[in-house]
Amino acid sequence: MHHAYVTATTATFAGIVACQIGTAFAARTDHAPLRAIGVLSNPLLLAGIAFELAFTAALVYAPPLQHLFGTAALPPDVILLLASFPLLVWGTDELRRARRRRRGVGRRRSR
Repeated sequence: MHHAYVTATTATFAGIVACQIGTAFAARTDHAPLRAIGVLSNPLLLAGIAFELAFTAALVYAPPLQHLFGTAALPPDVILLLASFPLLVWGTDELRRARRRRRGVGRRRSR
């Protein structure tokens, strides 16, 4: 039972990291769609995401860090599920922005 607990807490941690990636892309603009500003247009953000993923992988898969932080290697099916989290977070925010654009919310209207 302990291994299942450790795997579940590791998956929770990795899920939070994955959601942060989606949030980072969603927070880049308040109104415009991401395609208008470009996914690759912020190299510092991409470097930060790469570091975050590398650090998370080290915590999850490096045995000394697993022992120190109480993590466990995640099975491939869990990783595939976690890979959808950034898209879900970003996509939900993109839909919200699209709805706001259609309604004209956030735009100044002249009298």
